[in-house]
Amino acid sequence: MKPFTFRNPTKLIFGKGQIEQLRQEVTRYGKKVLLVYGGGSIKRNGLYDEVMAILAGIGADVVELPGVEPNPRVSTVRKGVDLCRKEGVEFLLAVGGGSVIDCTKAIAAGVKFDGDPWEFITKKAVVTDALPFGVILTLAATGSEMNAGSVITNWETKEKYGWGSPVTFPQFSILDPTYTITVPKEHTVYGIVDMMSHVFEQYFHHTLNTPLQDRMCEAVLNTVIEAAPKLVNDLENYELRETIMYSGTIALKGFLQMGVRGDWATHNIEHAVSAVYDIPHGGGLAILFPNWMKHVLDENVSRFAQLAVRVFGVDPAGKAERDVALEGIERLRAFWSSLGAPSRLMDYGIGDEQLELMADKAMAFGEFGHFKKLNRDDVLAILRASL
Repeated sequence: MKPFTFRNPTKLIFGKGQIEQLRQEVTRYGKKVLLVYGGGSIKRNGLYDEVMAILAGIGADVVELPGVEPNPRVSTVRKGVDLCRKEGVEFLLAVGGGSVIDCTKAIAAGVKFDGDPWEFITKKAVVTDALPFGVILTLAATGSEMNAGSVITNWETKEKYGWGSPVTFPQFSILDPTYTITVPKEHTVYGIVDMMSHVFEQYFHHTLNTPLQDRMCEAVLNTVIEAAPKLVNDLENYELRETIMYSGTIALKGFLQMGVRGDWATHNIEHAVSAVYDIPHGGGLAILFPNWMKHVLDENVSRFAQLAVRVFGVDPAGKAERDVALEGIERLRAFWSSLGAPSRLMDYGIGDEQLELMADKAMAFGEFGHFKKLNRDDVLAILRASL
């Protein structure tokens, strides 16, 4: 394996009723709080009232930023930065899923940055400081609650990029599976696809001697594959919600990538697709990932065959290794389809009209991917296979 340094300073507070710890956590950082949330689900499920009551109980002065988009916009980040500066905000609290958390990270960094946030999102500048922020998670998917990464969209220029900084880890993240019980089936499935995709991005590498990393990745995948079909048919099951929520956190907390360098090409392509069409991130990944797998299969057939056998239960007896690998990819596609995930871009009404534009967006920083370097022709081939 490769040399590595691991650091994750976020305090994980997991389990039923743990929102009560919000009282003591917020008071460590200040009483002027920006509350960031999305489209209003936290008001419908009662979480908003719980949070506001706790903040009132500790004498917090709350400023609100509602309406964060599913693919959070840099325009919303700018609005949040302006609010923080105008109101003298000391601490940010993200209540929602990955989009709300990602937006909060960019706001926290933007307040301390002398310039437009899009500069550090596009890697033209480096973030060196950020306001402290915490998280109450309501959607199991991105793992953003336990990492420093963020993805932001510029809708005006049709660009969407991932970025991150050592200063944008949450101070704490409260994860109570109770608050995910009201998540609809569609978004539950998108979250399951997203967390599995995070594992795949870290699983496909060329580093030698990674038996423990491989087994950890496979354990997360096997756990999700076992729980997911049960959950989509029993959305109010607390134990299943708990399992999926914890799996999503572990999938992108940093544990699985110690000593390896994952690929991340499929995420880059999906960002280009959803920058142009604003589709759900998990839906885009469900469409693209099996096609990326087929496109890069010959880079390391053995690794794909290992996944097929250990995770998707393919019997290798009497079969060529490449056939085993391909059967594993087909079983992944069938599994996601069985949950209700999309399999073609046409499922979102996307044809070939903007393939060239999406390829251009994906290539913004040149060739990408660590398992196999992709050029523009590669991206176009994967997109065409996804139609």
